[in-house]
Amino acid sequence: MAADAGLREGLERDDDFGHRSLMSPLPRPHSDVPAPPWPLARVAGIVVLAWIALSWPWLSGVVTIPWDAKAHFQPQLQFLAEAWHSGRSPFWTPYVFAGSPQIADPQSLIFSPPFALIAALEPVPGFRLGDGAVLGTLLAGALAFVVIFRDRDWHPAGAVVAALAFAFGAAAAWRIQHIGQVLSLGYFAITLALIARALERGSIAYGFAAGIVAGFMVLGRDQVALLGVYVLAGLVLAAIAMARQPWRALKTSLLPLLAGGVGALLVATVPILLTAILAEGSNRPTIDLIGAGKGSLHPAALLTGLFANLFGAAGPLENFWGAPSPAFEARFGPQDLYLARNMSQLYLGLIPMGLILTIGIVRGALLRREIVALSVAALLVLIFALGRFTPGFRLLFELPGVSFYRRPADALFILGALLALLGGYLTHLVMSDTAPRAKPWQRVVEVAIFAGALALALWLAWTVGRLSVAAVPLVTALLCGVLAIGALVAARGFALRGAGLAAAIVLAATLTIDLSVNNGPSESTALPAQDYDVLRADSTNETIALLKSETAATAGPDRRDRIELAGIGFHWPNASLVHRLDNTLGYNPLRLGIYSKATGAGDHVALPDQRTFSPLMPGYRSLLADMLGLRFIATGVPVEQIDKALKPGDLTLIARTPDAYVYENPRALPRVLLVANAEAADFDAILATGQWPEGFDPRRTVLLDRPLPPLPRDPLATGRPAAAAAPAGANPPGQSPAGSVRIADYGTTEVTLRVEAPQGGYVVLNDVWHPWWQVEIDGAPAEILRANVLFRAVAVPPGRSTVRFVFRPFRGLFQDVGKRLRTQPAGTITRR
Repeated sequence: MAADAGLREGLERDDDFGHRSLMSPLPRPHSDVPAPPWPLARVAGIVVLAWIALSWPWLSGVVTIPWDAKAHFQPQLQFLAEAWHSGRSPFWTPYVFAGSPQIADPQSLIFSPPFALIAALEPVPGFRLGDGAVLGTLLAGALAFVVIFRDRDWHPAGAVVAALAFAFGAAAAWRIQHIGQVLSLGYFAITLALIARALERGSIAYGFAAGIVAGFMVLGRDQVALLGVYVLAGLVLAAIAMARQPWRALKTSLLPLLAGGVGALLVATVPILLTAILAEGSNRPTIDLIGAGKGSLHPAALLTGLFANLFGAAGPLENFWGAPSPAFEARFGPQDLYLARNMSQLYLGLIPMGLILTIGIVRGALLRREIVALSVAALLVLIFALGRFTPGFRLLFELPGVSFYRRPADALFILGALLALLGGYLTHLVMSDTAPRAKPWQRVVEVAIFAGALALALWLAWTVGRLSVAAVPLVTALLCGVLAIGALVAARGFALRGAGLAAAIVLAATLTIDLSVNNGPSESTALPAQDYDVLRADSTNETIALLKSETAATAGPDRRDRIELAGIGFHWPNASLVHRLDNTLGYNPLRLGIYSKATGAGDHVALPDQRTFSPLMPGYRSLLADMLGLRFIATGVPVEQIDKALKPGDLTLIARTPDAYVYENPRALPRVLLVANAEAADFDAILATGQWPEGFDPRRTVLLDRPLPPLPRDPLATGRPAAAAAPAGANPPGQSPAGSVRIADYGTTEVTLRVEAPQGGYVVLNDVWHPWWQVEIDGAPAEILRANVLFRAVAVPPGRSTVRFVFRPFRGLFQDVGKRLRTQPAGTITRR
């Protein structure tokens, strides 16, 4: 009875500021003996040692984090590092999609502290540095969980369980290749620890720090960050509402929360606005409810909470039989789901999950006041993850921002973090002997849960015809279950004898074994580093070497030829970022909408059938391909299998390397042109129909989206000396009947041209149009023109001049925002 009274006292205790913290601590039993200090350094050391053991396959370089981590993010990191160390700006890249605004791209890593630091320190960052940054972020989040447990005086063994389950459980383990979302998850954990301290201590400093970290989380601009914001906001509101004096709690929380808001705004405002403006003109559509439902977590996937790799997700691919695999659909019909095999994995160790199902749910410990807010948050996130399989998703989908994302199953990142905390808390109850005792009927229910889960898993495997695949995961789960029970018994014995650190070591060792066996390296998370040799800056790949030599050989005063990498492999499209090759394609889910519409460029082009075309660019034998300066095309299959409209002689096969067929387009036009004539044209009509105006020749005429007055023809009117007229007949490189233009310097965000135009004219730069580019003539601002649907141009006066195109995103952003504020009617709010 005394213990029960003490427990009730702990459940009702508020902090010194009149409100309950996000997770309230239980009181220590009354004793005349001073309580020993919480062993923060030693617990952190245990977590770090376990982290090293579980991360070693990647840290050693034996394997590397594959797929998106290499195909998308490693080239971004290399571009960022190379740009900084060469004195160039990383805000725009000419190396993918014929030009892309990196400053507004959420996945460019410019605003990612760990990767930006690597890029600043290392000009050629290797694979292990990138992998280490990802794993290090998870370690930082794990240590933040240790701090949460320390602040509540919860048992060290619980802290270890929560930390390791967070860093190596659920989506954090199975989707580690999705770098942006993993970073958002790490920032979520750190923010949670900081905001808890801010509220508990009424600390403005901790509030500001929480806002800074939350700002970096929001900069991920992914669904994990969005859900993290909602969960954090909900926990703060719950802490205030559940206080004994909510009004006083609100007042004492205001300054820390305001400081947090200021910190977040300082970090996130400008990058978020940049991305928002980019998104308006991007290819990225708003996702509707039906489209989002296709990314829902299938309820059968919940079995992976107990049986890791039950559905064969670790590989090989033909073994996978979970939803929406062909084997699963053959038995249960079409599922209309769009999920990769590793996106439905919930396993975070049998110790935390077993305690959640038994002590937490059956015995009701998760409803205790100090933890119920986290329990409710986990339930809501689970409902969100299940998507269309629950009626609750329809309501959650109405939350602002949700419609920008296509996969409710991404919520497994946040769900894994919340379940890790809950599992650690329940471990604390067991170790401190405050867990509720099981009644006989509860014992029966607990046994029934595990027996039922095992029976359901066996039935599913049998009915789909994959018992042979499921057998090993099921047997492994049974063995790990025995190990987990034994470890809990041993650890509890140590804890009750006052050896809390020994209990933590036992559970850390057990969970390390469990997670290394069940969530260790797989085809989804670890592949040999040599598989990605083409993404190394010093790669000797034959295809890359050939493209470098050919583009160098064809370079001229007015030429900077582009290449295309199509259908060679998953990690090839962004290799151009590493090797500084101007590529017409790339790998990025967010692209300039006008470019995608004009060229047909998609998210990816790993497979031959992913190279789609458009009305304006129906194939490689098209005027737009020539205007892009697309000179060399490397394909994984004969190019006729990609562009079936090609005729003999349209392209010239110049090499067959081990990776690709390499072709030359002899009609590719120079990067810069000087033309004498301009015509107004309807660009929307040209894009829609694919028809250029009759007789249009980009070497003589530029098409503009607006009527312009005629150019001044009298050189005396400009105060410039008239240049000698070009001789009739053939024109040297860079020259035309209108004069000549050559590239003096070509950088990432600056392009300088030298122009000689005896009668004036129009300089056309065949680089992608974007409104944040500006132009100067002899240092004076000039009007930049959108030319030939997709490119940039400027009118130049007679004589010699220096034309400088400059990418100024911040000035462009402020102009865009100001324009919107001026044109928006008073009292109205627009919603995209």
